[in-house]
Amino acid sequence: MVNVARELTFEVNDDDAEQLKTDLESAFESETSMLWVSDRDGRNVGLSVDRLAYIEFGAPGDRRIGFATD
Repeated sequence: MVNVARELTFEVNDDDAEQLKTDLESAFESETSMLWVSDRDGRNVGLSVDRLAYIEFGAPGDRRIGFATD
């Protein structure tokens, strides 16, 4: 999101990820102002399409703390 201190993160089922990508692309092309999506827990999230700076899809990475080794 543009002009916010942190990113918006939510989880969707793997099956829904491709559909979400398609919906986002369609929203950008049609200049829709809001895109509503549902996360895994059934919560609705409204995205202001014109305020999205970037979108990242993928599994969260390991956050290592201290002296962790492989």
